[in-house]
Amino acid sequence: MAENDVIDAAIVEDGSQPGSAAPARPTAALPMEITILPVGNRPAFPGMIVPMIYENEDVVRAVRMLAEARIPFVGLALTRNEHGPYTADNLYEVGVAGRIAKALEVGGKGLHLVIECWKRFRVQRFTQTTPPVRAIVEYYEEPSQPPGELERAYTVAIINTIKELLKHNPLHEEEMKAFAAQAGAAHPSRIADFAASLTSASREELQEILETFPLFDRLKKVLVLLNRELNVAKMQTKIREQIEQRISEQQRRFFLQEQLKEIQKELGMLEDPREKELKEIKSKAERLKMSEEARKALDEDLERLALLEPGSPEYAVARNHAEWLVSLPWGIYARERTSIRRARRILDRDHAGLEDVKARILEFIAVGARKKSVAGSIILFVGPPGVGKTSLGRSIATALGRPFYRFSVGGMRDEAEIKGHRRTYIGAMPGKIIQALKAAGAANPVIMIDEVDKIGADFRGDPASALLEVLDPEQNRDFLDHYLDVRFDLSRVLFLLTANQLDTIPPPLLDRAEVIHLPGYTPDEKLVIAKRHLWPKKLGEHGLSRDEVAITDAALKQMIHGYAREPGVRSLEQAIAKV
Repeated sequence: MAENDVIDAAIVEDGSQPGSAAPARPTAALPMEITILPVGNRPAFPGMIVPMIYENEDVVRAVRMLAEARIPFVGLALTRNEHGPYTADNLYEVGVAGRIAKALEVGGKGLHLVIECWKRFRVQRFTQTTPPVRAIVEYYEEPSQPPGELERAYTVAIINTIKELLKHNPLHEEEMKAFAAQAGAAHPSRIADFAASLTSASREELQEILETFPLFDRLKKVLVLLNRELNVAKMQTKIREQIEQRISEQQRRFFLQEQLKEIQKELGMLEDPREKELKEIKSKAERLKMSEEARKALDEDLERLALLEPGSPEYAVARNHAEWLVSLPWGIYARERTSIRRARRILDRDHAGLEDVKARILEFIAVGARKKSVAGSIILFVGPPGVGKTSLGRSIATALGRPFYRFSVGGMRDEAEIKGHRRTYIGAMPGKIIQALKAAGAANPVIMIDEVDKIGADFRGDPASALLEVLDPEQNRDFLDHYLDVRFDLSRVLFLLTANQLDTIPPPLLDRAEVIHLPGYTPDEKLVIAKRHLWPKKLGEHGLSRDEVAITDAALKQMIHGYAREPGVRSLEQAIAKV
């Protein structure tokens, strides 16, 4: 076979040029026995010029046999199973016959055919059921008499529907113009077949049109398909217009908003969000006595913010870091009150009993009054649950006039929770100490660290070691949080620790603290606590007043001896709540 044309031009009997705009009509009768080639996706119709690409070896072999025999005529039949074999059982019995106008090699293995489709046929009998499939066929001759009024009416309706369809989908406009130049209402059969080929109907529906030989029935079926196609096209057009309108409205709104922003900027009515953020950060920084190191870090953040786009991740990182820097209490200290009488009154008001503990706390405050500062020492309250360790810390803060902040390290295993995460991590933030200073709003708060006996350690570090730096007066003057990466002075912070037992506290941590034991309450002390604190507290929680509900000392004693024998008063509080 030649490299390009497989079918020699000499076998084209009517002399028409291959690839012409319209299929040539046969000048000689089509043979009664023809080779039938498979069509996979959509059936071909008479009057069409169909390009086909075959890579199936059996089909390629069949075409080459036709070329060697100088036979240009073939039949095209739709396969029942689109991906099924090339056999007679897999082919519909109604197809279209025509002439191979051109055949080219494709990649050395396949063939590219151009086939002019002429007539419908129906298989009478397969003479060969395996490749190459051959059959004796009967051709359908189009009626020679002029179409009747009904046929012409349907033909005009089909043409008008096609024109309407092209308004919504101009994909086949050029093809329609070329066809209209050759056929019109006088050729209803060709119009019907052409219209069917324009639709996106299923292969089975198109095969049904091909098998409908009566012209009037075929016209009716084609018009139904076209109307359905037109409805779908109208719906697609409507959806497209709605989307375009929505996009247009959004773009219009966006442009108007941008114009409004520019006008407001020119009139001084609108401040750029980035400039506003920078101005707020600078304003806060001016009111703070920041260290030189912190001021330098803030200036670097501000320079970065001025260059970056507000929507970039780096902008958010720099802004958050700058906001944390200016939210800390640089040079802000709560006014300290060291009156021993006031401290005694507050401790007696908030706690019954615990005389030894109160005496030690008052001694601690007295030393601070002498030094003009209650700082540098670390107090560790040790005792069973419910004896008032946390409330003692709050009372000390109230007595000193300092803000109070409490957090627990029970179960903590990551030292980053104490010293912060480095800014390279997504979602990084400062540690608990810096968070406490921000919440307190002063650089000399009372910070209570609960449950230091339950602190842990794993591959992420040892929080206890991080606490050593925080609590050591010699080191915490230059406390460095990993997130801020700026030193902060913690030397004026009063740290209070709590624990239930001493055995599990790391020895270096225990050495830095002054231990105060809270052994528990006697029954008489519990009675005073219940009457003075717990009973009024529970009345308020339940929306009751003293006039509505009363309780006797005998009832409280019964609760203490029968239901609350632990050293603390937590079980007693629960028993009162049940009442």
